[in-house]
Amino acid sequence: MQTDPHGPLAGVRVLDASRVLAGPFCGQVLGDLGAEVIKVERPGAGDETRAWGPPFLGPLSAYYLSCNRNKRAVTLDLGQADGVHLLHELARRSDVLLENFRSGSADRLGLSADALLAVNPRLVVCSISGFGRTGPLREVPGYDFAVQALSGLMSITGPTEGPPCKVGVAVTDVLTGLYAAVAILACLNARARSGHGYTIDLALLDCAVAAQVNVAQAYLTSGTVPPRQGNAHLQIVPYQLFATAESWLVLAVGNDGQWQRFCQAAERPDLAGDSRFMTNTLRVENRGVLVPLLEPVLRARTTREWEEQLTSAGVPHAPVWDYATLFAQPQAAARGLRVTVRDPQGRPVDLIGTPFHIGGATLPSPSMPPALGEHTDEVLREVLGLDAARVEELRRAGVV
Repeated sequence: MQTDPHGPLAGVRVLDASRVLAGPFCGQVLGDLGAEVIKVERPGAGDETRAWGPPFLGPLSAYYLSCNRNKRAVTLDLGQADGVHLLHELARRSDVLLENFRSGSADRLGLSADALLAVNPRLVVCSISGFGRTGPLREVPGYDFAVQALSGLMSITGPTEGPPCKVGVAVTDVLTGLYAAVAILACLNARARSGHGYTIDLALLDCAVAAQVNVAQAYLTSGTVPPRQGNAHLQIVPYQLFATAESWLVLAVGNDGQWQRFCQAAERPDLAGDSRFMTNTLRVENRGVLVPLLEPVLRARTTREWEEQLTSAGVPHAPVWDYATLFAQPQAAARGLRVTVRDPQGRPVDLIGTPFHIGGATLPSPSMPPALGEHTDEVLREVLGLDAARVEELRRAGVV
């Protein structure tokens, strides 16, 4: 196979003027694929996630480290006319601009999508907000936890008898970042044909609802609000977490053939032949009978014993790993789930690896997430052609 020495997005310049997680995560994805990503932050403080810790690595929080690799960083005070002018000049020379400004703030600063397209008619402007640019909630700030609550996601997450629960990470932010990357790539492809720019209006709420796929669709199809299933599946049985003799095991029986093989591995031919459990539809209907029968069966063996038996039988299953166990696995090493970069002092720093493995292209080596304003002089010189005297003048004025 021939291999391009560059990443798939080489030659694409992205201005990441977003903060916190959804936008920065999208920018990181684009950077992982070879785009030049320039992170734009406020002088002095920068992205608030820099301070969201502990834990910290020097001045950088683990939160910030998780979503800002493969970027250069500049500082611009967008409250000053010169700061807005510099952002416009950078946008004029860029392909994509990511932002999560409040719509009123963007209009006031001259940074609305329309204003940016007036500067660069070929620009792809991706605007991320909690609830989108239309509708009665358009000016309400969006936070992942709140969106998990409002989107129905918390209503289907957590113990069956306990309170609603959020997912363990800011999943609506991450999903929105991924949807944003998909939309940006689609618009860049379309621009090659049309020649004009595009505006993308993405809301955390919309993305969270779209990502609930079969469970949300079950409501639309039946009109019945689904109850929380805890660690079980709404539409497949047995597909849930079970206690074993000493720990936990996920049993993921996805079809009737796997059910029969599970019963054989469990030495329970009576369950295999029980007419109440012969099909998945019947097992779902008789969940309340079947699961109590299975619980003592699973508790009779250790997780390791079940792993051996179910692997031999071809029945999907998994132990529950914590991060220490996960990152110690040979599979984690083989897939680069942990990568080591060097900070400006040459010290090793472990980061989460990119999931992209693309034949025929050379993806960029991961780089250390940048310090606040680390590349301001470099970017203003290389991209805008400003000389050192002009940059120093801007710095004295607090613009950069």
